Amino acid sequence: MNKEMSERVAALEWDGIHHALDRQGFATFQPILTPQECRDFIESYQAEELYRKTIDMKRYRFGVGEYKYFQFPLPARLQQLREAFYVPLAAAANRWLEQLGKEPKYPGTLSDFLEECHAAGQRRPTPLILKYEAGGYNCLHQDLYGEVFFPFQVLLVLNEGDEDYSGGEFLLVEQRPRAQSRGHVIRLKRGTGVIFPTSFRPVEGTRGYYRASLRHGVGTVSEGTRFSLGIIFHDAT
Repeated sequence: MNKEMSERVAALEWDGIHHALDRQGFATFQPILTPQECRDFIESYQAEELYRKTIDMKRYRFGVGEYKYFQFPLPARLQQLREAFYVPLAAAANRWLEQLGKEPKYPGTLSDFLEECHAAGQRRPTPLILKYEAGGYNCLHQDLYGEVFFPFQVLLVLNEGDEDYSGGEFLLVEQRPRAQSRGHVIRLKRGTGVIFPTSFRPVEGTRGYYRASLRHGVGTVSEGTRFSLGIIFHDAT
């Protein structure tokens, strides 16, 4: 797999991804990172010069684990992934707005979207790398860092479940108005990922589309260490 990240993203089965996003609110995709690239990201966890901030999740009652926000400039591979995923997901985001009876508002390129973030005072990078050891978990939450946010984000797993760690499944919980919550448990192999909503998705009802709220998290890791890479498209205040 020697193609540039942008080529790999473009080669994903986007018709199926768009269908899955519309049907169930999330979509998984085939391996896009090589095992060596995954190892490179994991090894870079110790390179403090790459990061602007480290968060101890237990301190803030977010869960048990640690994550680090990258600083600008992002590593080249991560920057390419962020730019390449944004383009088809902006089309999906605008489609969702239309389904909810709103005007499309997301520009066609990440750079144009980030100009809107920066104009709103959101200038800090949000892509991050997450580490969970045995007993670690991430409480259900939404990654909203200001008034401007992008409706999708991407998570890639960097090591292999059942080999490097056990447990630690990705969790996605949907809350529809006047209904009980629905949960999804998503197991991902090394190098693969999931696209999921940052805050809400449109759901078709008897009177048209309505908004369903979603939160995501990570189940408890029972053994080993789990690393993952989070691609958030809006910048933070």
